[in-house]
Amino acid sequence: MKQNIKNRLTALFESHFGEEVTYFEMLPASGSYREYCRIKSERFQAIGAFNADLKENTAFLEFSKHFSKKQLNVPEIYAVGAPHDIYLQSDLGDTTLFSFITSEREKGDFGESIVEVYKKVLQQLPKLQVKGAEDLDWCYCYPRSAFDRQSMMWDLNYFKYYFLKLAQIPFDEQDLENDYNTFIDFLLQENQDYFLYRDFQSRNIMLNNDEICFIDYQGGRKGALQYDLASLLFDAKADIPNEVRAELLEYYLDQLETIIEVDRDKFKSFYYGYVLIRIMQAMGAYGFRGFYEKKEHFLKSIPYALNNMQWLLDNTELPIQVPELIKVLQKVAQSEYLREIGTPDQGLTVKIMSFSFKKGYPVDPSGNGGGFVFDCRSIHNPGRYEPYKQLTGMDEPVKKFLEEKSEMEEFLSPVYRLVDESVKKYLERKFNHLCVSFGCTGGQHRSVYAAERLARYLKDNYPVKVVLNHREQER
Repeated sequence: MKQNIKNRLTALFESHFGEEVTYFEMLPASGSYREYCRIKSERFQAIGAFNADLKENTAFLEFSKHFSKKQLNVPEIYAVGAPHDIYLQSDLGDTTLFSFITSEREKGDFGESIVEVYKKVLQQLPKLQVKGAEDLDWCYCYPRSAFDRQSMMWDLNYFKYYFLKLAQIPFDEQDLENDYNTFIDFLLQENQDYFLYRDFQSRNIMLNNDEICFIDYQGGRKGALQYDLASLLFDAKADIPNEVRAELLEYYLDQLETIIEVDRDKFKSFYYGYVLIRIMQAMGAYGFRGFYEKKEHFLKSIPYALNNMQWLLDNTELPIQVPELIKVLQKVAQSEYLREIGTPDQGLTVKIMSFSFKKGYPVDPSGNGGGFVFDCRSIHNPGRYEPYKQLTGMDEPVKKFLEEKSEMEEFLSPVYRLVDESVKKYLERKFNHLCVSFGCTGGQHRSVYAAERLARYLKDNYPVKVVLNHREQER
């Protein structure tokens, strides 16, 4: 936090509470671009916030005012500084639902104490969704007033461009777009007249003096009830057991029925569709923050999200036909390399890829960058000859050609020496990922063979996990 913002927050605190600040602490960064601090004086304390996005701030402040009038569990806003880029809110402590779960699970499984806290959350959620929507001025919603077709398409394209593309999962662009529209048509058939929190996950729920309080709802808008429940129960890092999810789903519906009439079968018929779009939105965020912005801790949620996706594919079925979408999700869920990303303390994983220069350089999905890219195009190409054109570097005739009629051995010798040095240092420094790529003209012969050879070499000589990917052969 810049010094002038710190000074402004300090002045706002002292003006509101009439006491000199005696304590100022920056709080750890979260997944957003907002900055938070804890400020104290002799008798008072508050959380100070800075956010340069004034429209987002207005949404949060106006929602907070409205929810407080409805006696919903949200922080009190003490003071706002012009031009609405800083504000003070009540200090709800440091215990989020996520930190509580993490602490309790260190003692054992997903026990009854955790389930009971989730039930407290689910007692409050329907009130926020239903009562929070009553008389709410939706014009303050930002960037959209509803989780409508445009919002859904943004989320699905977020998943496509920041996860599928960066993780190099192949798909048919037009077929996937057609399925997206079919999927959205289905989701929009459900009632959209409730307050949709948008990011209702365990890090945005505070446990304060045995009370459940909600924060970070500035992305809220009009939408279906199912979305927030899906966000909570399929929150990747919370890793709720499936049998507990089923119990909590029924408990939520029990609570909802105390407020409005509920058709449980109809609710459930849409529920898993909203679970799916929420998982895809979250994975888009993991891809953007992890692959693109190189923030490795976002990648740690990917294995959990893959487990959730695989469970959905195995246990639920949408009442619509979206074959390309399902095919893509199966590829994602079954990707061995994606499952390795973010898995802690698993030693060194070496990702080895072959590719065609015509189709661009491969991306390192670990988010680390670096590694090696070797150009195999100087090597005598078996692909120029008819007997080998339909074969690849994994076929025996091609292997024999490259071993006997090309410069492959001379090429690989210095490759081994360079990679050796990195692997030794990475093991010594306990790094988790190294990426090595081989490119040639078509990505079928020379690069494939070189990648196969290096994979075998490393497996034979080092205690590393080798993941092999022939990009052009998976398209």
